[in-house]
Amino acid sequence: MRVLFIGGTGNISVACTHRALDKNLEVFHLNRGSNPQRAPQGVTTIRADIRNGDESRRALAGLKFDSVVQFIGYLPQQIEADIALFRGRTEQYVFISSASAYRKPLPHPVITESTPLWNPFWDYSRDKIACERVLKKAWEDEGFPVTVVRPSHTYDNGRIPTALGGRDYTVARRILDGKPIVVHGDGQSLWTLTHSSDFARGFIGLLGNPAAVGEAFHITSEESLTWDSIHQAIGLAVGAEPRIVHVTSEFIARICPERGASLLGDKAHSVIFDNSKITRSVPEFHATVNFAEGIRWSIDWFNAHPEAKTVDPSVDADYEMVLAAWKKALNAAA
Repeated sequence: MRVLFIGGTGNISVACTHRALDKNLEVFHLNRGSNPQRAPQGVTTIRADIRNGDESRRALAGLKFDSVVQFIGYLPQQIEADIALFRGRTEQYVFISSASAYRKPLPHPVITESTPLWNPFWDYSRDKIACERVLKKAWEDEGFPVTVVRPSHTYDNGRIPTALGGRDYTVARRILDGKPIVVHGDGQSLWTLTHSSDFARGFIGLLGNPAAVGEAFHITSEESLTWDSIHQAIGLAVGAEPRIVHVTSEFIARICPERGASLLGDKAHSVIFDNSKITRSVPEFHATVNFAEGIRWSIDWFNAHPEAKTVDPSVDADYEMVLAAWKKALNAAA
């Protein structure tokens, strides 16, 4: 089976690439070639910018694929361009959406694929919903062979997933340096973190699967953790006790609107995912990596790549700004 990953070198797509190669799929990446070191041996890379329609058409001339996976589609106009580009070129177009698209606030903490899509808080989620609507119309109007996949909070080596960041070593460094870290609310809402290797196990089983066409799936771990326990697991992995300061999500959103949107529109809500649909379609899927193990792998990766232990000044500054404002508000209240 021949598959094309648009992107292919990101947080989720690297694990999916490895899994696809392990399953003897013929894997192509379409990207600008800016991270060639993250493309495993065995991948054929097609260098083109998917946002440049003429360039992509030239690069893909004469090629057809059993499945095309869009890992980096965020806006409906990008998806409309994809439909025009891949119409007649693939038997399955897979769009990576987001579980943050599910209705917020949730009417029930257990989420299924039939949970309505609606998010008044976060532009990212609303754009993903708009993309899904474009694809649903293309499926209904012309039979464009779409499959929608909604990951939740997925991480891999080199990621330290927290509520306010996670693409670098910032939070780990703050914990090691004894600096306070912000956890939203009272730290007791439930969250689901999924290791990318687990996601890939379910995801690759959907490629070339006729039962997946016209359907939507989420693929997540079934481990539910409080946000306090997530940060405590990070502290245990780095070898230091985190100094947690609880701040309401609404207050964080006032001080840092961009980070607050992802809280109010996603992470501030307790979520439990019902994975029965993906397990019916991909019986081999089951999540095996608990967060305590997965975060140790990530920290071990950082220790083996000390040059990657970078601190994002903007994340660090946002922590300090929220903490200072919260302290001031508490003092004023007192």
